[in-house]
Amino acid sequence: MLFKTGWFLQKFLYPMLTWKKKAFDKEIFLTFDDGPNPKTTPYILEELNKYDAKATFFCIGDNVNKYPRLFSRIINEGHSIGNHTHKHLNGWAVDDYEYQQDIKRCQMELLAQGYHSFDQKPLFRPPYGRIKFSQIGLLKKEYNIIMWDVLSGDYKSNLTPERCLKKTKRNIEPGSIIVFHDSLKAESNLTFVLPKILHHFQQQGFSFVKL
Repeated sequence: MLFKTGWFLQKFLYPMLTWKKKAFDKEIFLTFDDGPNPKTTPYILEELNKYDAKATFFCIGDNVNKYPRLFSRIINEGHSIGNHTHKHLNGWAVDDYEYQQDIKRCQMELLAQGYHSFDQKPLFRPPYGRIKFSQIGLLKKEYNIIMWDVLSGDYKSNLTPERCLKKTKRNIEPGSIIVFHDSLKAESNLTFVLPKILHHFQQQGFSFVKL
């Protein structure tokens, strides 16, 4: 798997998407996909709090509906929220209308549970990173579409925690947007890697900033 997103995708194939941020300082942007989850989300929030770190949670609308108190905790602890569709749809596998409607349904759920992005366009991340050019065209005026330049691979069952840590740490640089997953299948790698990433990069003078 690719831990570092290639420059060709970022600069030439999908330059209209946000892959990383301009680094005016030693800042890192942690992101967590697929939650909220009652087992992994509290762990993530506790680890972030230990390091005064802020992050961005790309939430599935159906999970927000199931766990509204957990979703509220993410907001109340000062983190950003992004739309990750209502049912975790693969944009390559569905038509544009179904995809757009599912995203709208998720956004309505986020708003209903109290999240508002007053100072910027709502954030959206396509599940699996799979989105058609036609879907980008429909969404880009309304949403800031966020991708990543570092994929931790924490969800991979054949990836050891040690290798997950090594590859993730090696590829992070100022302005990096890093993907972790707030899910049970990522739990083993996530709980090993996240505290070590937080500790290592804080020791190097980095801060963890929300999008």
